[in-house]
Amino acid sequence: MGTSVMIGTAAEKDTEQVLKLQYLCYQSEAELYGDYTIEPLTQSLDALRAEMAAGRVLVARLGDEIVGSVRGRVEADGSAAIGKLMVHPRLRRHGLGGRLLTAMEELLAEESATERFRLSTGHRSEGNLRLYRRLGYAAVETEEVTRRLSLVTLEKRRPAATVPVAELAAAG
Repeated sequence: MGTSVMIGTAAEKDTEQVLKLQYLCYQSEAELYGDYTIEPLTQSLDALRAEMAAGRVLVARLGDEIVGSVRGRVEADGSAAIGKLMVHPRLRRHGLGGRLLTAMEELLAEESATERFRLSTGHRSEGNLRLYRRLGYAAVETEEVTRRLSLVTLEKRRPAATVPVAELAAAG
């Protein structure tokens, strides 16, 4: 009998496991850009603790193992910033990234009534870009960070609340 992946809020005790997963997951990004000094690979445990305390962190668990994670926070302008979406390499391309991203959008929208979600990824990260576009994000800005790396910022508006068809029929 298999164990299903469960998504929930990260706890303080998860910090070290999230950092280890981050280090594993961002190896492919570092290789893609030829830069192993990217922030996810150099972030300290204390810096991660501070980041987790300042926002929301969801984790995907397969039994006791954290196999995915995403972070989010609401900015001063009311938009939601989502970042560091990661899935263990052995579980990629099975929909877990989309589930994590959708769960974070729902959490931030519920807590803050935000109307806009923003995230960024490297310009060569085609898998990431494909996922974000499939989930309704559109590129709004590209910023050159180095000769090798440009960050693409994507944005998505929160869908307007819909009224169930049954309610429309009853009102008419």
